[in-house]
Parts: sequence; structure tokens; C-alpha cells
Amino acid sequence: MDRYARWNALLELLTESGRVTVEEAAERLDVSQATIRRDFDQLAQQQMITRTRGGAVANGVSYDLPLRYKSAKHSAEKQRIGEAAARLVTPGTVVGLNGGTTITEVARALAVRPDLNSGGEGAQLTVVTNALNIANELLVRSRMKIVVAGGVVRPQSFEVVGPLGGALLKEVTLDIALLGVDALDVELGAASHHEGEAAMNSLMVARAKRVVVIADSSKLGSHAFARICPITQIETLVTDSGASSSTVAAFREAGVEVICA
Repeated sequence: MDRYARWNALLELLTESGRVTVEEAAERLDVSQATIRRDFDQLAQQQMITRTRGGAVANGVSYDLPLRYKSAKHSAEKQRIGEAAARLVTPGTVVGLNGGTTITEVARALAVRPDLNSGGEGAQLTVVTNALNIANELLVRSRMKIVVAGGVVRPQSFEVVGPLGGALLKEVTLDIALLGVDALDVELGAASHHEGEAAMNSLMVARAKRVVVIADSSKLGSHAFARICPITQIETLVTDSGASSSTVAAFREAGVEVICA
């Protein structure tokens, strides 16, 4: 287990229990107590946790973990989801992408598709995004046209939020929006932990001819602070095979096409 995966696991342990000792963490993660002490010290320096004698307590910020700590969670599922979602994109279209670990996998899958990078007349893909890491993924590995919304960058997700980016999104039309979300529920719709990200995502939904939500099964049936859009605005859900049959049936009954990768 690498350092970031270990830190992610420690933060999840603290989210569950609120407090954990060095001995408990070492036993759960099967590493030495010295390693756990170093991890706790480094996380405390970044104000992710509060160090205590013999352990640590949660600061509460693990509710919205920074993107770099999330990458190890459900990674195999997210890669399959990303590849399935990328297959929905056709050459010559305008695609909206927000941020997050699952959308990062979508971007990576798009970047290696030769039919989207041919450079032929009328075949170039245009990607509109408010996430700096997504733009970087595509710029370094593809010949696509990349449009980045401006504004204030959130360090947790690398997403740009605020009225500057909103002004750009109001002036474009997207053929398809591929959106990662923090929660998706049949009754409550799609939601994000952060209201600024939700507002930007809502604008993408409003400007898209087709809306596809990308979410692993752990996010289905859950809720988050700020709503992005109601379920009626979502045409397709791409998730993993861990989604229960009853959950999938509920989304299909609500008129959403469900693709299980």
C-alpha cells in the first residue's frame, strides 16, 4: 500500500470512528506503528487530523477529501466506468467534463482513442472543463481542443468555481456532459458536497443536449449538500456492477438509461 492509499485508509478510519490509536491503525493496515506515527504527524501538519497522545482524532474535513487522497478508492471500478463512459463520445462533438477521480478516468480513456485524435477535418473533439487536472490529462496526451472555464480553483478537487467560469459556460453549447457527482438518488437527483462545484455542474447540465452522470455504486442512493440537477435531467447513468438490481431498476423506472461497467 503506497503512502496516499494508506493516508486515505487512515482518514476513512477516522471518519468512521472519530478517533483511532496508533496500535489500532497499525493492526488494521498491517504496517508498523512507526509508519502510522509518521503518517499521523504528516496528516496533522496538513491540518487533516488532530494528533493526540497515542493516536489521532478527525478534524471533520475528511467529509470532502482532497482529490489526491481519493485516487485509491474503488480505483478498478472507476477505470471500467471511465472506459464505458468514454465510448459514449463521438468524434467532432463538444463534451463537458467536470472534475473528480472518476472523470479523470474518463479523460484518460478519451485521450487514447485514436478516432478522437485524428486531427482530420471536422473530427476534432472539443472538451469544455472546469477542472485543471482534466485539462492537463487531455493536453499532454491528445490533439483535442480544450476550453477551460476561469475562476477560483478549489485545492480539494482542482475544479474552478465562481462567476467567471459561469459566464463562459453560459455562452457555450455542449453535445454531451459527462459529470462526476458525490451522490445520486432517484428522489433527490445528483448532488455535490460543495455548492460552488454544484453551481458549475448545473450550468453544464443546462447547456448540454445530453447529460450523463458517472458514479460508482457507492454513491448511488446517497445524498450530498448541494443539488446539481433533478433526476429528470439525467439521460444516462454509468456505474459499476456493484450496483444492486433494485437500485438499477429504480433508476430505470425513473427514465434513466443505466450502463453497468
